[in-house]
Amino acid sequence: MSDPAVPIGETRSPSPLRWAILALLFASTVLNYVDRQTLSILAPMVQRDLKIDDIGYAHVVQLFLIAYTIAYLVAGWLTDKLGTRTALALFVGWWSLANMATGFVRSAAALGGARAMLGLGEAGNYTAGPKAVSEHFPPRERGFAFGTYTAGAMVGATIAPPLIGWLALTYGWREAFVATGALGFVWLVAWLAIYPRGKEKAAGPAEPTPWRAILRERPLWGFALSRMLADPVWYFYLFWFPKYLADQRELSLMTIAATAWIVYLAADIGSIGGGIFSGQLIKRGMTPPNSRLVGLAVAAVLAPAGMLISTNPGIEVTFALAALVAFAHLVFQINISTLVVDLYPTRVVATVFGIVAAGSGLGGIFSTQLVGHLAQSGNYGQIFLLMGCLHPLAMLIAFVALRSQPKSELRPA
Repeated sequence: MSDPAVPIGETRSPSPLRWAILALLFASTVLNYVDRQTLSILAPMVQRDLKIDDIGYAHVVQLFLIAYTIAYLVAGWLTDKLGTRTALALFVGWWSLANMATGFVRSAAALGGARAMLGLGEAGNYTAGPKAVSEHFPPRERGFAFGTYTAGAMVGATIAPPLIGWLALTYGWREAFVATGALGFVWLVAWLAIYPRGKEKAAGPAEPTPWRAILRERPLWGFALSRMLADPVWYFYLFWFPKYLADQRELSLMTIAATAWIVYLAADIGSIGGGIFSGQLIKRGMTPPNSRLVGLAVAAVLAPAGMLISTNPGIEVTFALAALVAFAHLVFQINISTLVVDLYPTRVVATVFGIVAAGSGLGGIFSTQLVGHLAQSGNYGQIFLLMGCLHPLAMLIAFVALRSQPKSELRPA
């Protein structure tokens, strides 16, 4: 009989329960992005009502990203400490309350505070998810598992515009925040009922791995820097692309809500397809880390196509190019995330992933103010050109980072 205390990929056979767990991770990620997207979809209405200009909106986004980045460092450690089941339940409950609270704000400061609280909770979805994948899935399935639950982000981003637009136009923007936040508590009941108890002590020895040992891992810093460079592209398309369509291309809220799904559908395809692609390379004999690097290279070739949006092509071409960038970014994100799980043992994977993902938040923080100033002056063309340069550089840094230390010293010899 297999030992339930040993993570998958080491000595234990996978359990059929992993597919139900994957479905719940997918659902939590859908909710994560619906709650996150609510403000970007409703930004014109909220800004008008609370009298916030684009620089003020950028400050609100920055507050979210600052809290989100800090939370990654704590959430990773907390996930390894409490275990996947308990930690993710806490994270989802917290961010759901924060999203509901956004519906009650009366000032820009209160809006920023509510979105900061949202950021503190939402980061935990992306430290608990990798730990669950590490615990329940063998290496050949990890890319698919990562891609599938991460695709929930794009499903959330896809359904958010029509859902939130309908709620806001029917009931008001405040009610839209309350309604979407309340969905998290429905998910919470299913998670606590399905995720097995006892997993909290499933990974690793009783003594925690010292932080200094984790921080000595050279690839950790390269992967964090790679995320810091690549992820601002996604933050731009997530937070600012709908505003670009409204402000520069003069599309209505309902038109954006009816057509933005194309971009997020492409991201879904990239998310699942990127994981399947590297998994197929493993089946053909390539090592897991090398298969992930090939995925990063594919993304680095495709993503610069978004620079062509700076030429103001037709709206159909604009959506096609944005969709290609979204596809490429998710191929990149899935493969660099799975690379972290390939390299590090389950007992520390959430902590490591939290540090790497904090690089993503830092990139968002540093880029958002610049994007805000360029958007305020109408220089969206410069933004698209800048974003097109980032994925190739990020891929090169990830490649060098892995080559500097191909095997983690945290794994037993």
